[in-house]
Amino acid sequence: MWLVFAFISSLVIGCYDTLKKVAVGDNAVIPVLFLNALFSTLIFAPFVVLSYTTGILDGTLFFVPHVDWITHGYVAIKSLIVLISWIAGYAAVKNLPLTITGSIKAMQPIVVLVGAMLIFGERLNLYQWIGVLLSILAFYLLSSSGRREGIRFAHNKWIFYTVLSVILGALSGLYDKHLLRSFDVMTLQVWFNIYQLIMIAPLLLLWYRRRKHTTPFRWKWSILCVSLFLAVADWIYFYALSFPDSMISIVSMIRRSSVLVTFIAGAIFFHEKNLKQKAFDLFLVLLGMIFLYLGTK
Repeated sequence: MWLVFAFISSLVIGCYDTLKKVAVGDNAVIPVLFLNALFSTLIFAPFVVLSYTTGILDGTLFFVPHVDWITHGYVAIKSLIVLISWIAGYAAVKNLPLTITGSIKAMQPIVVLVGAMLIFGERLNLYQWIGVLLSILAFYLLSSSGRREGIRFAHNKWIFYTVLSVILGALSGLYDKHLLRSFDVMTLQVWFNIYQLIMIAPLLLLWYRRRKHTTPFRWKWSILCVSLFLAVADWIYFYALSFPDSMISIVSMIRRSSVLVTFIAGAIFFHEKNLKQKAFDLFLVLLGMIFLYLGTK
């Protein structure tokens, strides 16, 4: 069952990545991030209120329990890791083609896989190894395709930002698996958003003071949509990881298959280049996902 939720999360996160490109295009990154955190917090705030003041949500998946300060500390660390990853990732998405950033981000499961094997002792069966190897090959070819678009990876700071986002994203994924061994989904989801909002508020003030010397902020409805899709994708993702037999290496790999959605969006909405060369790479991604699915039957 956790595998089904991982695939659903992948589809939703692909829509989120596409909307994120629209939201930050010719727009200031920090205000967009702040509004994303604000809207995400507001989405889950009613669950906190209902859980703390009534018994309506008792025994449901949406109940938010009271937790101690140690738990809050763990979740705050998660928020900090993700915030830095998102700042770097949003800046990269703003300045690079969606098919490039999506392709590099697709390398993230490889980092997660290594970490999962070293930290959690996860082991893959034959089908899963075939799926992983096909996916690694596809992700490598996808990232290599970007060089044909005239972007010199070694001398482009936005590529560095994307790589930084990938590393921190992988660290966050491994940390999620660790946290969900002890905490429930709603605790992580709700307080993660709240602490991220608190952390980004000072950055918003710094941006506001320098706003006349940086990219101006423009309201777009896609900003609200980003928050909605992210909230849904994250909740499904956390829920998938909460299953005792779930494997973070597989969930992360499937989640990054969202590159299929961003590829289609890049072709239709952003008219990006080298699409024929990337089509075979995406076929390998899909084939790899099929083997991952077969390996969990």
